[in-house]
Amino acid sequence: MCSPFTYFGSKVKDNTILFEDLREALVSAGYIPEKHAKFGEYMEENHNPYYEPHEARFEWLEEGLAKDEGAVYFAGCTSSYREQQIAKATVKSLDAADIPFRVLGEDEWCCGSPLMRTGQREKAKETARHNVEAIKKTGAKTVITSCAGCYRMLKSDYPKLLGLRRLGFDVVHSAQFFAQLIDEEKVKFKDKIDMTATYHDPCHLGRHMGVYGEAVYEEPRNVLEEIGVKIVEMPRNRENAWCCGSGGGVKSAFPEFALWTAGERVKEAERVGVDTIVTSCPFCVRNLADGVKELDKPFKVYDTMELVLKALE
Repeated sequence: MCSPFTYFGSKVKDNTILFEDLREALVSAGYIPEKHAKFGEYMEENHNPYYEPHEARFEWLEEGLAKDEGAVYFAGCTSSYREQQIAKATVKSLDAADIPFRVLGEDEWCCGSPLMRTGQREKAKETARHNVEAIKKTGAKTVITSCAGCYRMLKSDYPKLLGLRRLGFDVVHSAQFFAQLIDEEKVKFKDKIDMTATYHDPCHLGRHMGVYGEAVYEEPRNVLEEIGVKIVEMPRNRENAWCCGSGGGVKSAFPEFALWTAGERVKEAERVGVDTIVTSCPFCVRNLADGVKELDKPFKVYDTMELVLKALE
């Protein structure tokens, strides 16, 4: 799972770095779960952890939406192959807000997060190097991603993996991007959404980035409130949020534990009196939805960008 913070007085220590270093040492010594080892094989063959055809990565993208200018939208694997409604909502929202964007097409490889989180750092470095070079070739100065895992990987891990002080482009999450558009009054929503929901903080977007002073907690909430969503917080939120259960290679290698963890989060949401969970990560959406299904609860799970699109249309 995505490790929570451990507090020592006024200091905050992120156990995640420690665990990732330990996993790398174990992999180097030949100890790796079979499911995690498959990630490396799949990446080399098809550049995604789902073993889907690489050429099908952008089959979800409607013709004419992407341009040859503006920011790069880095879709990520889960939005491209499993939770396509999130990728579709993101690009349609950018188009509705008159924001030109481009995609990398077949030059987009997995960000490398599944490799990095399972101790396969050298292989993660290979995909990081490729993606940075592909982005730089476009000349874009901004990369937008709607995946929390991609966001952390590109913004935080790539510079360290590649020994770079700067990438040469900014990396922003889609929720951050629209929060800025709202602040600058550059986007107008056609309608308010009458909804009461709780917000689930993705680990990679929140506490993991908090180690570097760049946690993304308020921007998604600000966007949701702007479009009319009333947020009821769960007891464990922001840096204390309970993991959805799918991170760190858990969902692939330990699916029952991942499902139990998601179920605990769904129960927590239920206790605050809502029937809707909103988050900002396709992997969180996927595992929380699986938890809802397992518990047979009348819950809905949305990504922030799905609701942004509803307000724009």
